Amino acid sequence: MPAITLPDGSVRCFEGSVTGTELAAAIGPGLARAALAMKLDGTLVDLAHEIDRDAGVVFVTRRDPEALGLIRHDAAHVLAEAVQDLYPGTQVTIGPAIEDGFYYDFARNEPFTPEDFPVIEARMREIVARNAVFEREVWDREAAIAFFEARGERYKAELIRDLPESETITFYKQGDWIDLCRGPHMRGTGDVGDAFKLMKVAGAYWRGDHRNAMLSRIYGTAWRDRSELDAYLHRLAEAERRDHRRIGREMDLFHIQEEAVGSIFWHPNGWRLYRTAESYMRRRLNAAGYQEVRTPQLVDRSLWEASGHWEKFREHMFIATVEHEEKTLALKPMNCPCHVQIFRQGIKSYRDLPLRMAEFGSCHRYEPSGALHGIMRVRAFTQDDAHIFCTEAQIAPETVRFVDLLASIYRDFGFPEFAVKFADRPAQRAGSDVVWDRAEAALKEACATAKVSYELNRGEGAFYGPKLEFVLRDAIGRDWQCGTLQVDFVMPERLDAEYVAEDGARHRPVMLHRAILGSFERFLGMLIEQYAGRFPLWLAPVQVAVATVVSDADEYAAGLAEALRRAGLEVRLDLRNEKINAKIREHSLAHVPVLAVVGRKEAASGTVALRRLGGEAQEVLGRDAAIARLAQEAMPPDLGRQPPASNWLDPARSGKL
Repeated sequence: MPAITLPDGSVRCFEGSVTGTELAAAIGPGLARAALAMKLDGTLVDLAHEIDRDAGVVFVTRRDPEALGLIRHDAAHVLAEAVQDLYPGTQVTIGPAIEDGFYYDFARNEPFTPEDFPVIEARMREIVARNAVFEREVWDREAAIAFFEARGERYKAELIRDLPESETITFYKQGDWIDLCRGPHMRGTGDVGDAFKLMKVAGAYWRGDHRNAMLSRIYGTAWRDRSELDAYLHRLAEAERRDHRRIGREMDLFHIQEEAVGSIFWHPNGWRLYRTAESYMRRRLNAAGYQEVRTPQLVDRSLWEASGHWEKFREHMFIATVEHEEKTLALKPMNCPCHVQIFRQGIKSYRDLPLRMAEFGSCHRYEPSGALHGIMRVRAFTQDDAHIFCTEAQIAPETVRFVDLLASIYRDFGFPEFAVKFADRPAQRAGSDVVWDRAEAALKEACATAKVSYELNRGEGAFYGPKLEFVLRDAIGRDWQCGTLQVDFVMPERLDAEYVAEDGARHRPVMLHRAILGSFERFLGMLIEQYAGRFPLWLAPVQVAVATVVSDADEYAAGLAEALRRAGLEVRLDLRNEKINAKIREHSLAHVPVLAVVGRKEAASGTVALRRLGGEAQEVLGRDAAIARLAQEAMPPDLGRQPPASNWLDPARSGKL
């Protein structure tokens, strides 16, 4: 007699085994209509699954997070049936649910194109309307292989042959169509609903191996309802409009080419944007008591072996060998072992702690070419990296200082809010469980002191310690993990870092790995998309374009441009013999925030007409008043306000300044 415990704590008992469908009906007709699947002791299963033991059951309805994966999985099956109905002889291979949608790979002599989508979608809607029940069947391995071989489905037969002998071979039927699948599924094809759309087609090698046949992959998206689908399509359109690669071309910021895959060619405009962000960060770090350092690019493998990175990150390192020397060097993929080497020079005392060491460190990591994406994911990048060497007692106060600094910097860049994730010990890690217990407890205590609430991100810590991940949400709702704070008891031990404590004995410091922007390149790509190229004046690589209406105003315009430059602004002078509307259009496409228009009238009266990007109105100001206003607007946020005293002076170390 199975006793079934429900989420509200109530228990339902049955004389014999019972399916999820029967259980939902016994609870009530509303649940029977709404339930799509169920979690049986935490495992997602079909409603047709029989419960023959005591268990906990949670029903999944359309509004639950798990529903999206089910909808997308079932939509992939509907897509496959539609394709085989319409294009006989097409072989189906693999079709999973993925983030925001699903795909299915097809083997067909003629690849699919987007022009095929309308007819495929129409057939999919017919299959959904038919609402065929999903039925699970268990097959004998050899019978399953023979079934697919008889149908000419060699890819499915190969999949079954490669499954472990212990694997149960399961099929799912939807009407007359059948597919190899582990499940689970919803009740029937009708549960997919009508909020789906085929998005694109791409080539994909069978099993991701370039030595295998090229398949035709159709991507789709599916949602709970039309409003979610419409919102997603709007986000995609916004993402396209904000794409940093397109805006980078329009603003002449950077380019990437095959001769330096994964590395960025920064153009003058882009490098000004980069240097503005770097200068701002350098000022903030200086004010917060960090000491900037610079460490080598090429470091002998022995250091990476000692730190543990050789074992963990070797496949992501670029390696160099020295001719006539038995040496193997690696371009550094991170800065931390090098910072320990600086810490170890000379004797350090407890009076020197906390020691905050920062570097805008150039790093290189091998990323597969298919994973590269503009300046968001590259092989050569710069981190706003820092390491704080401190005592255990200083972890909490240093966390408070760091979170305050991070929050202020994010606000200045236009992100007033952020989320935090606590990533605890991964499966593969360095250090004993005792050490990890100490590190995790210290970081949790620091979060409590800093009043930081977090979501647990299990198993995602660094290999040497737990970490906080600081996540920003951009203008169209995408999340970006940028900042991090990691508590490391392991590396100081492995690299023999120590300080002399008050008791005269030598102790290991704690090492706090921390970053705020993360990768400069990725953060700048994020900023480009956040602002869609329409930067606040202090960040804009070109801040003002001075444009003439007539050539009679050229001399006055040149003087105005020079005065603006002396006031600290980045200016473009446009004296071309073009109509002013053409000039306005061109500078608007280049996302210049302010256009200063001058003609005979302005030259004669000593005024200037200011026109803002995206606006139609003009504001006429006196020359000096316009310069003063723009100079004030272009002031970086940290220079436009008095920093708090705690950024200038660490009370714990006030006697040493």
